[in-house]
Amino acid sequence: MDSDSATTPGAGASLPRSVEVSILKNGMTIVTDRMEHLESAALGVWVKAGSRDEHIQEHGIAHVLEHMAFKGTSNRTAQDIAVQIENVGGDVNASTSVETTSYYARILKNDVPLAIDILSDILNNSLFDQQELNREQHVILQEIGASKDSPEDVVFDNFQQSAFYQQALGRPIMGTPETVSSFSAQDIQKYLTDHYHGPNMVLSASGNVDHDAIVKLAENRFSDFGATPAREPDTCVYTGGEAIVSKELQEAQIILGFEGRAYHARDFYASQVLSMLLGGGMSSRLFQEVREKRGLCYSVYAFHQGFSDTGLFGVHAATEDADMPELVPVILEQLRQVGEEIGQDELDRARAQIRAGLMMSLESPASRAGQIARQILLFGRPVTNEELMERLQALTVERLSDLGARLFRENVPTIAAIGPVNHVPSQAEIADRLGMQMPVAAQ
Repeated sequence: MDSDSATTPGAGASLPRSVEVSILKNGMTIVTDRMEHLESAALGVWVKAGSRDEHIQEHGIAHVLEHMAFKGTSNRTAQDIAVQIENVGGDVNASTSVETTSYYARILKNDVPLAIDILSDILNNSLFDQQELNREQHVILQEIGASKDSPEDVVFDNFQQSAFYQQALGRPIMGTPETVSSFSAQDIQKYLTDHYHGPNMVLSASGNVDHDAIVKLAENRFSDFGATPAREPDTCVYTGGEAIVSKELQEAQIILGFEGRAYHARDFYASQVLSMLLGGGMSSRLFQEVREKRGLCYSVYAFHQGFSDTGLFGVHAATEDADMPELVPVILEQLRQVGEEIGQDELDRARAQIRAGLMMSLESPASRAGQIARQILLFGRPVTNEELMERLQALTVERLSDLGARLFRENVPTIAAIGPVNHVPSQAEIADRLGMQMPVAAQ
């Protein structure tokens, strides 16, 4: 291996033999997971920069950058990018999240060099032509408009904005028509220069790949990114809140939520299991009680989303206005009960569901590449399956029940709803039902 890279100290000791990790001189991590029985590969560049890294005047710029990366470089036109990858039967795409942005490709094993060349080209040499930007801004405005036509999208945006009031973590990823329309090509280049640094980037590849060959390609194509870590985003604080919007719809979309646990928190995995137990499948408490026994809605589920410094735990449902007076009390009662008693069979079932989902995802090179990349950005290293299984196995019914008792009482709730909302309770009413004492400022 060339001197420009070095294997991460100690990484190989606990990793599967198929996983290799190297770090370039500029701090960029290269990680591969070899699946030599495959004829294909998936690879991409994950950047520790997303919507929460934006200043208020930059709202939506991370998503605009993701779009513009495919609109032409000094070496390729936008059409060249599409044609060259599709000429070999591959595909290339990108996505923006709250804390990361990713650019990835799926190809046959012999076309890995082409995929790396295209990804490095769009990240190093994009032109950000103003005319192309004008066209893409129009496309993104249509994307924003389409999301506003989806009540479920709207209620989730409102939920996150209320949970993290007036903070970057609460702002919708796509931005607003006003902010998106305001960006210049120079603004986009500045955002890339400020946030796309070697220590904040991971090149992850999975499938039939050769680690040393990928490291050598990366050394030649990604060495220009700075070696100084980009600034950390501002710390976000869960506030709780409410966003109840009356609109003429057939059903009311509703999300009831609480502060969750950060990725590094002790109770992160317990929170994942608790969300599965409460509303992660047809056997879950919420599905059985709300839909099967009472027929109050078609869909109800719980979710837990972790971030680097906080998290969100929520329950989503959609129902007719007439059923709302019964629906919310039933959900709240299930939240109360889970803090009192959990059966061993429930824990075993939820744990098995998570374990099966993890193992099934490992059969997909794309899922595996993304999983390892995010682990490195979040934890600084890949997390082995054995370690994940040990953490899940260590959970007890007492610990989960204790978490439930604290999770749904220690912070003020967040309530978001849209549609016929005459019977949607306020934040204060929900807190009262759960036995919370609302702070004066929150009332």
